[in-house]
Amino acid sequence: MARQYGGKYSPDSKKDGTAHKSTRRAEVNPVGGRANVMFFPAIVLVATTLRDGALSMSIGLAGAAVWILSAWLLREGLLAEAEFNTRKIARRPAVPRKILAGFGVGLGTAMAVTAHLDTAGDMLAAILFGICASALHLVAFGIDPLKSKGMEGIDTFQQDRVARVVDEAEKHLAAMSDAMRRAGDRQAAAKLEDFQDAARTLIRTVEEDPRDLTAARKYLGIYLQGARDATVKFADIFSRTQDRAARDDYLALLDDLEQNFAARTQKSLLDDRSDLTIEIDVLRERLAREGVRLER
Repeated sequence: MARQYGGKYSPDSKKDGTAHKSTRRAEVNPVGGRANVMFFPAIVLVATTLRDGALSMSIGLAGAAVWILSAWLLREGLLAEAEFNTRKIARRPAVPRKILAGFGVGLGTAMAVTAHLDTAGDMLAAILFGICASALHLVAFGIDPLKSKGMEGIDTFQQDRVARVVDEAEKHLAAMSDAMRRAGDRQAAAKLEDFQDAARTLIRTVEEDPRDLTAARKYLGIYLQGARDATVKFADIFSRTQDRAARDDYLALLDDLEQNFAARTQKSLLDDRSDLTIEIDVLRERLAREGVRLER
């Protein structure tokens, strides 16, 4: 979707004459057109078997349903894989959707060939077509991540706690975006994106070091929930009245929240550095007691 950015003399620019700053990168849809094309063969199969008798029609409809389910699984698998790749620490998908989609395409292909067979003697051909279709699908789209990454030495119980908090935080952020669409204000939407960037930076910091969860849990829970409620209220008011004072108050709130979330993230990073310094000093003291001295 195209978006117009404000400049120095734009009505959506800040009071000090500077344009809205945005650090967001252009995001490419991980699904892509070739995955969406996988829905169309089901339509062709239904159209070509409707008049071929009850048996062929039934097999064709079943094959089309399997193809549609496979296409949906492929979309969900690509989205899950993209989310997996964006994180430094991530669990492998619980359900291998892309692999299941590949098997589903093979099964649907075998059923599609069977629906067009004149005799039952060519079932071997249907099976071979299905195997080839499944193999080509897996080659074209790949398989799901089969191993977690960045999980070595991490307490799984603590990581599960982090996952629950992060999922809840992402739901709050998504609800804020949905509410902002009702408001229809570019400046408020752009400022909300800046705050969401700061919040997601804190989320990634907590994911990478679950020890930060205790300190950050209030930010990712209570504060984000409050920001969500304020965004919903603002969207309801602004969509009806276009109240500029309400927008200014809301933008000021987002400014404060963005600065506080960024400060919390910075403090977490400084604490991590302090922990590293302590570990280094302790190790040097132990080496010194062993009679080993390192030249600095």
